[in-house]
Amino acid sequence: MTGIRAVRRDVVLTPDPRRVIVKLFVPGEDAAVVRTRARALINRVAHLDDEETGRLLRDTFGRFDARHRDLVGTFHHHYDLVRHRASGARDLSPTSRLLVGAYFSHEYAVESAALCNPSMVPHPDQTGLVDGQLRVAVSLRQIGEGHVSSIGFATAVLGPGHLLTVADRPGPLAVGQRLGVRHRRDLLVAGLAEEDCDNEVTATVLDALPDRYDEATFERVLGHLPPDLLSRSTGLGTLEQVRRTNAASYATTFPADSALHERVLWPTTPAESNGMEDARFVRFVDDSGPVYRATYTAYDGRSIATRALASTDLRRFEMTPMRGPGARNKGIALFPRTVGGRHLALCRADGETIGLTELDGENRWRSPVGLHGPRDSWELIQVGNCGSPIETDAGWLVLTHGVGPMRRYAIGALLLDLHRPERVVAHLPGVLLSPDETDRDGYVPNVVYSCGGLVHDGELWFPYGASDTRVGFASVPLAALVAAMVESPPAGG
Repeated sequence: MTGIRAVRRDVVLTPDPRRVIVKLFVPGEDAAVVRTRARALINRVAHLDDEETGRLLRDTFGRFDARHRDLVGTFHHHYDLVRHRASGARDLSPTSRLLVGAYFSHEYAVESAALCNPSMVPHPDQTGLVDGQLRVAVSLRQIGEGHVSSIGFATAVLGPGHLLTVADRPGPLAVGQRLGVRHRRDLLVAGLAEEDCDNEVTATVLDALPDRYDEATFERVLGHLPPDLLSRSTGLGTLEQVRRTNAASYATTFPADSALHERVLWPTTPAESNGMEDARFVRFVDDSGPVYRATYTAYDGRSIATRALASTDLRRFEMTPMRGPGARNKGIALFPRTVGGRHLALCRADGETIGLTELDGENRWRSPVGLHGPRDSWELIQVGNCGSPIETDAGWLVLTHGVGPMRRYAIGALLLDLHRPERVVAHLPGVLLSPDETDRDGYVPNVVYSCGGLVHDGELWFPYGASDTRVGFASVPLAALVAAMVESPPAGG
């Protein structure tokens, strides 16, 4: 076993039940047998007199307004979503409409159950620092009621030396506003191919679409499909599949005056309805400049799908699906730059082995090359990455996770060749971090897990989830870590 271990820092982020958003609430929809009670509720609100309506609304704003952004706008929006349920909705006063919106709203604590699986990248704002400091953005997997996951953020400052300061996270949260996006035809082609959806309808649609297109162009193409195609037995089903595949790409933005820690990337598409999990952020740099990229797992309650996001400022995000055999399963981590002109990523397509996949000319991730499989006793169940590779003079440093007896997770490390990442140069003979008595208990016991770290001032820093409940921070001198590694046998050896 190796003699080097990461040092835990005395800073811990714990779930904060005060961090809440407002969601639509429709009485009856949460029952085992769905039977909406919306019409009856709207009618009961409509029969309240003006005095009672005003009093209830003032009381509601007194209790909740300071906890949320634009509660009036939210109530208006929720009223618009349910007003079709009541025949007399048009006759309601503005005050009554707001009150209806209030009755169809509820608070949801985004991290009431757990806070885990963080990654760390340089923050877009590096002003106001002293020598030896780096401001970082920490992404967080937030888990609330019903085990629904969303992506949140925290801000921290590393240095000088081993100092670490995590900023408080006060203020009302902001859920991003969905925007239209310029879709990519190649992703639609790849998505339909994965669904084995290839017929005259899809061929006609794809032939009419340009390489990049907006929603209006997409709808115009669908609207001009020949009736004799749509009248075929598979026509309407194909059309539904084309719409569903196209909707996997979207954009979301946050108010300019919102702080990073106030922003919540909330599930937006059906594929994400049960969660956006394990975001692995990286600051990607090429000739066009730096951009934040990440991969995450979309979960609909039954199946998973891999998604990518991109942002230049961590305020506006574009989400797109990842296609191809290399994008199957969880745990994809993008390289921070191209290598020999290739876009590369770590993956675990078979569920238990770390592989290397490359993006082809059709924006599909190719079948992976195996790098490292279950070998040591602490990782015999499965192995995977703990975030994007980190470029060092010695090679690409990859933090790994392994699963051992009693489903105990631990963190290790690999070193890949800087120019040929298909070649594993060295590995750490043992674990860098494993659950101890301070962090073994929680929502999912005996787990330490990271989604990405970075090197600052000669020190490797990485945040980690402790038993899927809280987030800790650890560091280790980079030179000492590299020196502790030993030459690796070939993959599978």
